[in-house]
Amino acid sequence: MNHKRSDFPEGFQFGVATSSYQIEGHSFGGAGRTQWDDFAATPGNVVRAENGAVGCDHYHRMDEDLDLIAGLGVDTYRFSTSWARVLPEGRGAVNEAGLDFYDRLVDGLLERGINPAVTLYHWELPSPLNDAGGWRNRDIASWFGDYTETLMKRIGDRVWSVAPINEPWCVGWLSHFMGLHAPGLRDIRATARAMHHVLLAHGTAIQRMRGLGMNNLGAVCNFEWAAPIDDSPAAVAAAARYDAIYNRFFLGGIFKGEYPALALEGLEPHLPQGWQDDFGVITTPVDWSGLNYYTRKVVAPDDSPWPSYSEHTGDLPLTSMGWEIYPQGLHDLLMRMAREYTGDMPIYVTENGMSAPDQLSGGSVEDPHRVSYLNAHMDEIKKVIAAGVPLKGYYIWSLMDNYEWALGYEKRFGMIHVDFDTFERTPKQSYHALAAALRS
Repeated sequence: MNHKRSDFPEGFQFGVATSSYQIEGHSFGGAGRTQWDDFAATPGNVVRAENGAVGCDHYHRMDEDLDLIAGLGVDTYRFSTSWARVLPEGRGAVNEAGLDFYDRLVDGLLERGINPAVTLYHWELPSPLNDAGGWRNRDIASWFGDYTETLMKRIGDRVWSVAPINEPWCVGWLSHFMGLHAPGLRDIRATARAMHHVLLAHGTAIQRMRGLGMNNLGAVCNFEWAAPIDDSPAAVAAAARYDAIYNRFFLGGIFKGEYPALALEGLEPHLPQGWQDDFGVITTPVDWSGLNYYTRKVVAPDDSPWPSYSEHTGDLPLTSMGWEIYPQGLHDLLMRMAREYTGDMPIYVTENGMSAPDQLSGGSVEDPHRVSYLNAHMDEIKKVIAAGVPLKGYYIWSLMDNYEWALGYEKRFGMIHVDFDTFERTPKQSYHALAAALRS
């Protein structure tokens, strides 16, 4: 790699990230059914109808995986906990085996000198709560608060950081408007309510954890740089509308107590009654802000109903997801976040990485494309730090190849190759390159 640890400020956190449903093996250890089990069982939703029942078998291979994290030399491991593993029905009876699992995970990280960075929700809503309306139901905020307390009373004294919900845009818009993730709805009323209630649940969880005396609590949102397809006023307006829905809605709610007008023009008629009164909870102060970034989106106007835009791919190199590689977008979004929303608050890049058709050959996996991707994005990180942005860490997605949601096990984001027949782990070239950089 072109970078070494000493190129970054003292205390800068390097990390890797995963999520529970994507790696653990949800069929193990008494976990309850989730909306992703249901979504995957519905024909046409997921490649080959694959699900997270076995994942990467992390449930049984935890110690091996923690040793691999330690061998990488990172400071922090960002992982998520499964609501349905802790509370199989979403409410009520606790699965003690689930709490024990996360107890062992946190202790195993601490024994290896690695900071446990917890995300409480990465999309695996318990099916009984989806039956009760899921994110459309305002009560989900209190349900989520109860889950937060149940888990954090067990592990909250030992975790380094906590963020309630990963990528609210995916929970709300991708899953309820576009229908591409569970629960697979295409309903603007459901979308508006889910987008609002996910923020209400976020604020509720922060308040519950403050009540337990916890700190280093944050918010993690995903972002795409929105570029107009040309310089026409209509294209510029379409890109601004995309930006308002994707990027500014959730930042605005958490840090300003308001939603952008360009998003409200379509969503406001469908928001729940009295939504404005919830900002007191939604804006409960956090200690840091997390940014997940992968790509930009080229946006064109069209004559469809609101939001009246279409998404396009430009002429930049693509990952195997079909996403453009645009490191400049990471720079620009970090600069804007600090300038317009978070000020002096610490910021972390909580996810950044690429998928590629990596293959095991002769016992090794060469992925120079991923090394190049990481180098290019670290270049931008160094620039924003030099410009004064209080960026405190950079976490790579992902530690290992895993279940990529509606795309099944086809897309490989990991720095560790996983054979999904034998579950053998093979560190890739990028793993070894980063380990060498962090040792230097």
